[in-house]
Amino acid sequence: MNEVEEAIRVARAGGDGSRWPTKLPVRERVALLLDEGSFVEDGLLGDAAGDGLPADGVVTGVGMVEGRPVAVIAHDFSVKAGSWGELTCEKQVRILERADRDLLPVFYLVDSAGGRLTDQLGFFSGRRGASRIFALQVALSGRVPQICCLFGPSAAGGAYMPAFTDWVGMVAGNASMYLASPRVAEKVTGERTSLEEMGGAMMHATVSGCGDEVFDEDWQVIAAARLLLSYLPDNWQDPPALAQPELPAQTEWPAGLIPEDPNIGYDVRSVIDRVVDAGSFFEIKARWAQEMVVGFARVDGRVVGLVANQPQVRSGAIFVDSADKAARFVSLCDAFNVPLIFLHDVPGFMVGVAVERQGIIRHGAKMITAMASAEVPKFSVVLRKSYAAGYYAMCAPGFEPRATIALPTASIGTMSPEASVNAVYANKIAAIEDEDERADFVRARIAEQAADFTLLRMGSELVVDTVVRPGELRIELISRLRACTRWERSSRRRHHVVSPV
Repeated sequence: MNEVEEAIRVARAGGDGSRWPTKLPVRERVALLLDEGSFVEDGLLGDAAGDGLPADGVVTGVGMVEGRPVAVIAHDFSVKAGSWGELTCEKQVRILERADRDLLPVFYLVDSAGGRLTDQLGFFSGRRGASRIFALQVALSGRVPQICCLFGPSAAGGAYMPAFTDWVGMVAGNASMYLASPRVAEKVTGERTSLEEMGGAMMHATVSGCGDEVFDEDWQVIAAARLLLSYLPDNWQDPPALAQPELPAQTEWPAGLIPEDPNIGYDVRSVIDRVVDAGSFFEIKARWAQEMVVGFARVDGRVVGLVANQPQVRSGAIFVDSADKAARFVSLCDAFNVPLIFLHDVPGFMVGVAVERQGIIRHGAKMITAMASAEVPKFSVVLRKSYAAGYYAMCAPGFEPRATIALPTASIGTMSPEASVNAVYANKIAAIEDEDERADFVRARIAEQAADFTLLRMGSELVVDTVVRPGELRIELISRLRACTRWERSSRRRHHVVSPV
């Protein structure tokens, strides 16, 4: 028994982490994540009789987050840099199989240099190796929340572990994701770069979109992960939990908060602050594709997903990355029964040679497919302009939102009246030599165009369901959210859509 007790002590002690003084030891991370005393560990003695790798470099088990059972995978960077061997993979496979069987949310505390090249047969090629881990992550996707805290490297094939999760929080200066190290990349492509430039936290949060947020300390990303779970149900069969309703952070709507001139920018978060419960907005991918703002919030205690154009960035136009950002968030909300509120202020999808070559049509179709496929209750709020295919992508009436609500500043059309007049009458305008006469002609045609799309006309033709003053918007949404609590999904008519990836 003394031999076993010593092995348990060694396993819990882990390796020497002194090389990484800014990192919390793996068991401290787990303790911060879980409710005190709730962790039940599996496989503690993995490899205890073998190569002297405490717990084989990974801590797995179940515990509680705010009283809710969850599964945990936590890499121990102090043991061979958290690298994966045969038993490391087996422990992760076992806990994911349990999460799949018991429908447990999964937290991934990732800090791994990748597979152990000295144990390739064990982690790489077998039925219970890394490929099985990824297969289980995909099987769990949309069934239970999967949340990743990335504290250090996630290298080579192991970089796909965060990629298969619903949210990735990264620690600045330590966290990284990459398929090949800078040294390998230089050997293969001739490129010389740094780890931070190629796969660092800020790069992934601002350029690639693989990271959702960057944090300064380990404890901060853990706190955010715990908070995120509060917006999500335990599994796909349940709704998110209700919370105590709170008043919004701001209740006054000063004149000009949403400028009448569609060419003047403003921060859509100032609208969000006046609609959602105070302090409840949990933004997703805030640093990436900033012309689109997405995130979870509560309205009168009910969890909602917000998809909002951001007029102060690129006029709120939808680009390739912002289409992807919205599509993924809409899919996440639909998977976990979170109603969606779309806040329109969009001139349309971006146009031009560059975006066409990037596949703006394909990416835009991806966003529209995700939105059209979502069966959760959807609400459209037209704050100001909503033009062209951007209007469609933000859940136009043809996509069956529960309601289309307009503010007095709302304008809907194929394009702005000014752009429409210039498109239709370009030759005639050019032919008018007198400058004053030309200006009068343009003004008259703009007035004609605008008259066709007044809010009264929109309401009369049932394009919008109601027009409300800004100060009434929150109450309108609360009433409509309360009225759709018994919604149900339709019976399946096919396996799934073919996504225009």
